[in-house]
This record gives sequence, C-alpha cells and structure tokens, in this order.
Amino acid sequence: MSAAPVPPAVGSCGPAWRSQNGVEISCFRNKVRRKGLWFSAPVPITSIHVVTWNVASAAPPLDLGDLLQLNKDNLNLDMYVIGLQEMNCGIMSLLSDTAFEDPWSSFFMDVLSPLSFVKVSSVRMQGLLLLFFAKHQHLPFVQILSTKSTPTGLFGYWGNKGGVTICLKLYGYYVSIINCHLPPHMANNDQRLEHFDRILEMQNFEGQDIPNILEHDFILWFGDMNFRIDDFGLHFVRESIKNRCYSDLWEKDQLSIAKRHDPLLREFQEGPLLFPPTYKFDKNSNNYDTREFSPAHMLPESLAHTMLPALLSRHSVLFLLYYGCLKRLALIYDHLCEKKRKPAWTDRILWRLKRQPQANPPIQRLPAPHFCLSLRSYVSHMMYCISDHKPVTSTFDLELKPLASAPLITLIPEGLWTMENDMLISYSLTPDFLSSPWDWIGLYKVGLRHVNDYVSYVWVRDNQVSFSDGLSQVYFNTSNIPETEDQFLLCYYSNSLHSVVGISKPFKIQPGSLVEDPLGEAQPHL
Repeated sequence: MSAAPVPPAVGSCGPAWRSQNGVEISCFRNKVRRKGLWFSAPVPITSIHVVTWNVASAAPPLDLGDLLQLNKDNLNLDMYVIGLQEMNCGIMSLLSDTAFEDPWSSFFMDVLSPLSFVKVSSVRMQGLLLLFFAKHQHLPFVQILSTKSTPTGLFGYWGNKGGVTICLKLYGYYVSIINCHLPPHMANNDQRLEHFDRILEMQNFEGQDIPNILEHDFILWFGDMNFRIDDFGLHFVRESIKNRCYSDLWEKDQLSIAKRHDPLLREFQEGPLLFPPTYKFDKNSNNYDTREFSPAHMLPESLAHTMLPALLSRHSVLFLLYYGCLKRLALIYDHLCEKKRKPAWTDRILWRLKRQPQANPPIQRLPAPHFCLSLRSYVSHMMYCISDHKPVTSTFDLELKPLASAPLITLIPEGLWTMENDMLISYSLTPDFLSSPWDWIGLYKVGLRHVNDYVSYVWVRDNQVSFSDGLSQVYFNTSNIPETEDQFLLCYYSNSLHSVVGISKPFKIQPGSLVEDPLGEAQPHL
C-alpha cells in the first residue's frame, strides 16, 4: 500500500447538523476509556507465518490449506507474509494483472479474508510478488512506511532477478520484509552474494524519517536464493536425501559456507534444514530432476553480456525485442544442453534481529525494549507439485512490549439518529496525530479483503459535524447500504501515513430496528 486509495468523488454533503449537547460528548469519553482497552492491552505473542515459493509460472492449486497451516487446530496466527517467485510475467499476464488482481493475490485473499485477515500491503516486480496480511485488530498498529523494487538482472536493468521490499512499523518497531530471487546455476555463487549485497545496499530511505535497514528491529529475508550444494556428486546427494542424512550435505551448502566467512551474512539466522532439498523436481511429481542431457555452457547468457551495452544505447523497444528473443533462446538452450540438476536447498527463510550476538540460539532477545522472537517451525511442503520447487514455510512467535499501545484514532459507531438513514460516528485523536483533509473513514463488511474493499466512505473534513477537545463527529449516510445480517467495521485511513490508524469493533446495522438509550434518544443497535 504505497499510495493512499482514492475513493470516488463524494457527492452531496448531506443535511446540516446542529451542535451536539455536552451529555453526548461525555458519554463518548466514557466509552472511549472503556472500549479503548480493546486496543491498549499488551501483545504478548504475535504469530507470523512466512511462505516462500517459486511457482514456475503456474496457476494457484485448488487447495492451499497445508501451505497456510489452515488444517492445524489452535494455531492462532496473526499475520501472513507470502513471497512468490517466477509468477507468470508474460506481456498479456502483466497487462491483465495491472488492470485486475493477479490470480495468486486474489486466491490468497479469497482464502484468508473470511478468517479476518486483510491484505495490508503488496509489491510486485515482474515475477516477484510480496504480500503482507494481518488480522484486522492489528491494522491500527501496522504503518506501511515504504515499498521498493530492486532489479539486479542484466546489470540491474531487468527485474527477472532482484528483490521486493515492504518496510513497516509494527507496534512501533521497524520491520523490513524482503522477498528475493538470486541468480541460478552452481558456478554463480559469487554473483548470488553480490546480488544479496546489492539488494541490501539499495534499501535506503533518503528523505524519509526511517533509520538504516541495519538499524531495523527485525529483518525478514527469504526467497529463491538459488544456493547449491558444492563438491558432492549427484549420486551421493540423492543417496543422502534418500537416507535422510541431511547433515552430510549441510557442510557443503553454499549459503552455510558463505555465512561462515561473511560477518554481515552471519548475522542472519536460519532454522535447521531438517527437510529434503526443495529443488529441482520434475513437475507434477515428487521425483528429483530425471533429465538425461550432456553438460554445456550457457552461451545465451554470455552473449547477453557481450551485446547488451550496445543495445542499451539504442531505443528501448529494440532492447525489449532483443531480450524477449534472448529469453526464449536461453530457455530452449537450457532445456537441451544442461545436465540433471543436483538437488539443493534453494528456497530459504532468514531473519536478523537488531544488536544480536553471533551465536544461533533458538530464542533471540533484544536488550531493550522487550522484543523476543522464537521459531516454531521451518518445513517444506512436498504435497505441492505444480512447480519444480517445493514451497517452504516458517512460523514465528513474536513477543514484544508495544511501543505504541493505543491507536492514533479511536472510533465508535454511535450517536443520535435524527434521520432514519444517517448514522453518527464519534472518534478521538491522539495529540501527536496530524489529520489531513484527505483522510477518510471507510465502512467495511467484516471479512474485508484489502483497504480498498469498502462498502462506503466519508471524508472526515467534508462530513464533520462537531469538534471539541480532541473529539470529532462525522455523519455517515447509510441509505445506499443494502440490508444484511453481516457485521461491519469502520476504519480510519490516514492519507499521510498511508495506513489504517483506527478501527472500530464489529457492529451490525439494522435499519428500522432502533433502541432507546437511557436518555430516551434513539441509537443504532450495536
């Protein structure tokens, strides 16, 4: 969510409202104090489920319950971080995905929104996609600071390789999430490490009040990193996998070797590799690569490095045509000439906590403020066969002492009903929140897919009725809302922060079913 959604132009401002009496404001103050406790309680444990999967241009399968851990009882997840690589990025697919939701994003929202998960942010670069979902009660404490794409393919001009990033504040802590796709092939280990460094170096936030990424409290870095297993032959690797002797292979894993020699990379932690290597499989099977071809060098790649500088000086269309032909030639040549691939743990999930020791304890802590991360699981999912990669997931338990324990905006859908189809909304602002004329309040059905999925909305300045001592009231016309038994939520969207900063508790709208409050005034049934 790098930019504020733009609701359609507001029509009539509605009827003029009279100033409200002091009893009404007093009742609101009491309810803010009482209902505000729903937000201000500490967050002892927040569970985050992370998914990485190179989907090899495939469409979503029918069932992703195992991948998303939906079949596990009492899992109590709070957030999903989902990173895909090699999504279909043909010209027609990209054009379609620009106009509509891409099939994978739509599928995940279809599955997760009924469980109260909202797509908070997403970023895509060609075949790379990064999605961040959170349960709606966490929305006021998730502030999206920045989204970024870092291409590293073809001298940094092409996004077939590189990384996509979401930078956010979670309960006041700085968090960066990076999904990457690094260069393939056994011999390109140095190039992989160079791309890793390049992606990290490009996470600058100049002109923004955001610290350097290495000063962030939590960095989550995952994707198809393409690291391979050195030295051992194909037969030895396969026999080790067959006998579950993974420890014999760990010592020659290129990422593990690099971490032993690179001080910065060593700061990134990883769970134990207790699952089989996740690449390369024959599609639609659990068999490792069975192709029988003779080895050869990748001529098209070397050809690209020779001709690219000259092409870049010409018209960009010529470059795109050249690259499209080259990509097809490379795929054909790769299929005909490359030998069977050794299995490898190409798909990895790493993390780094600020100011951590070099050791790899199962639980890592920050000195202050309180921030504790523990790894609950790190597994692959062999049941999915649509790709030559198997997906990998991690589940983390994050225990923290919130630096922001109350939302910037407290919303309560209540007030006098002076017209049958108008509802009064009261809200309070914290002293340090700067509202904008472009802030708006959206009415959503419980089970919203994303922040643009509102049923209706009001601009807070245009529809403001009263303002007193930090308390504001706006009216909301409900005449165009169809009658339903569904529950609703109100969300306050800050244009300057590009985030939801306040959310109400669920309530029902029951036209014609008004109840009397103790003062004898009709109010909506909540």
